[in-house]
Amino acid sequence: MASIAAAKRLLVKRAFSSSAIAETANASAPSNASRMLLKKASIPLVGQRAAMRMVDLGKRAASSSGGPAMITVRDALNQAMAEEMERDESVFLMGEEVAQYNGAYKVSRGLLDKFGDRRVIDTPITEAGFAGLCVGAALAGLKPICEFMTMNFAMQAIDQIINSGAKTFYMSGGTQPCNVTFRGPNGAAAGVGAQHSQDFSAWYGSIPGLKVISPYSSEDAKGLMKAAIRDPNVTVFLENEILYGESFELSEEAQSPDFVIPIGKAKIERAGTDVTLVGHSRNVEFCLQAAEILAKENISAEVINLRTIKPMDVPAIVKSVKKTNRIVSVDSGFPAFGFGSEIAAQIMDSDAFDYLDAPVERVTGAEVPTPYAIELENMAFPTADVVVRAAKKTLYLPY
Repeated sequence: MASIAAAKRLLVKRAFSSSAIAETANASAPSNASRMLLKKASIPLVGQRAAMRMVDLGKRAASSSGGPAMITVRDALNQAMAEEMERDESVFLMGEEVAQYNGAYKVSRGLLDKFGDRRVIDTPITEAGFAGLCVGAALAGLKPICEFMTMNFAMQAIDQIINSGAKTFYMSGGTQPCNVTFRGPNGAAAGVGAQHSQDFSAWYGSIPGLKVISPYSSEDAKGLMKAAIRDPNVTVFLENEILYGESFELSEEAQSPDFVIPIGKAKIERAGTDVTLVGHSRNVEFCLQAAEILAKENISAEVINLRTIKPMDVPAIVKSVKKTNRIVSVDSGFPAFGFGSEIAAQIMDSDAFDYLDAPVERVTGAEVPTPYAIELENMAFPTADVVVRAAKKTLYLPY
């Protein structure tokens, strides 16, 4: 803790000096000889091989001929950070392997070459240390983007995120903003075990002072990343490893460097009249798949992409429930004290309760640490078929 406090004091003393941050990080970074030894050791990093399978280094991010373009979530995030770094010199990126390796998932590909090592900074494997550096930099007026190789590793830095970051604006009587964006893959990927598969949306969503974002599509990722970087509050940006390699259409409007999606606004991905399906991140995909299956049985499902966990767009949910009279929440977290529980409570506390024709249904992850065995892992998280059964249950149909 003393070393973290010292790093913060150094940043405050040398406010707005990007070189100071680079020097602080590089002082404890491994030497070139150490890097070579690490490479030769061939120790696989979490998700690294999966990331390399998903990345296509030769694929163009978007078309320059105008009109909509197909782009991966990975490239949308990359574009957002590059545009914000060009727009504002106080924005910088820090984390493990974000610079020379182009990011563990290649999200920061090319940023080191474009902006240099004063603004794209590799760190040692010490989450509490570099998260504290980023909080200190934000308190000094900079706008750091702090990447965790996985949000599971952010547990090492949760004191910095919550006690040093999220609470400072309130505890200072509104005089000390802390503009820092903590980002990285959240939730389960594939075959990475219990300690690398946890969904932190409910954890961070319960903390006053944090804004929590969980995008689904490329347009979500780009527009909300830019909003997070510009927002004066501490923002936790929860990405998904499997979604990194998926391509979505990016509208011509979203290709503009001025495109920003307001934090706290949900999106209706599919209109419907019989039942509401609400989810975030990859669970939106399962909701859309379930809606297609239900449509074949003449059941019209409305799909809400929540996009932001906190602040939650409760009015959008209430409006949909008043139309469909039924709702199914879908998330990959644990069932107790989770995302679905909060939606059920919000419905109970609103006038949407009087419109319900069936109890709120929750589809969640299983109440078990994520299994490593693929057969068990597949049973531990939502699927389209599980969502279909929950929707039919609200309609009192056989399921």
